[in-house]
Amino acid sequence: MNSRSQFTAADEAALERLGGRLASACADGGCRIYLRGELGAGKTTLVRGFLRGLGYQGRVKSPTYTLVEPYEVGSGTIYHLDLYRLADAEELEWIGGRDLFADESAVCLVEWPERGHGALPRADLQLAIAYLDQGRRVDIQASTSRGRDVLARLGSKTSTRS
Repeated sequence: MNSRSQFTAADEAALERLGGRLASACADGGCRIYLRGELGAGKTTLVRGFLRGLGYQGRVKSPTYTLVEPYEVGSGTIYHLDLYRLADAEELEWIGGRDLFADESAVCLVEWPERGHGALPRADLQLAIAYLDQGRRVDIQASTSRGRDVLARLGSKTSTRS
């Protein structure tokens, strides 16, 4: 089974749709997804699509200043973390990171995971969003058997173009 996939999103709406399809692929809960990309690449846009794909209708904002935003959706709890402002990975303990990641039924979507290196558990999926001349490229790598299962479901629902 392939542990990598690549998708292209022509615009913001396509990136949100990819997030929604990813949410469907994670529908049975409990997944750690780490998102990498330059500022403005679309990490929060993809998270917004993920949440919309689960039926969440409220406002989705980047947790740059709050560091974590919890969302209750029909299928459980989704934690959206933005670690950009962490000065030290140990700060994850102060915001309750251990408890967030201990919840096996929750989905944790983490922006800027490199800022939490050494204090974060292993990701199930790692997404890298990169600018293209037009749109974005999203490279997805599965790091666990759970991630490979999600990636297989995602691959069966979409082509390499969003």
